[in-house]
Amino acid sequence: MSTPSTSSRPVAPEQGGPALPRPTAQQQRILDRIALQRERLRARRAARAQAQALTESQRAAAGGAEDSFALRAAGFAREHPLAVAAIAGVAVVAGPRRLIRWAGVLLPMLLRLRR
Repeated sequence: MSTPSTSSRPVAPEQGGPALPRPTAQQQRILDRIALQRERLRARRAARAQAQALTESQRAAAGGAEDSFALRAAGFAREHPLAVAAIAGVAVVAGPRRLIRWAGVLLPMLLRLRR
């Protein structure tokens, strides 16, 4: 004896595409909630992408104010080579002892200003 196998898919009618059974009221509520959640997720993704684009454009307009100190120092050196040469000349003339002494005085003040 052979028994017909049952599949989990609904039987498709002979004409047109596969027909799905009409959902019950409870199933429809769940489908509606899923649709709302998908829409919220799409809106959240779009808002996040827009916020990231705005942040990037502001960062570019600020000229790298959010960059690290080393990157800003390198940018300053590229833009003002004469000023960097003058500072280096003063450092050579002052000598290492004076530089270390002044660094001990100025470094804490600079660190306080950064906060």
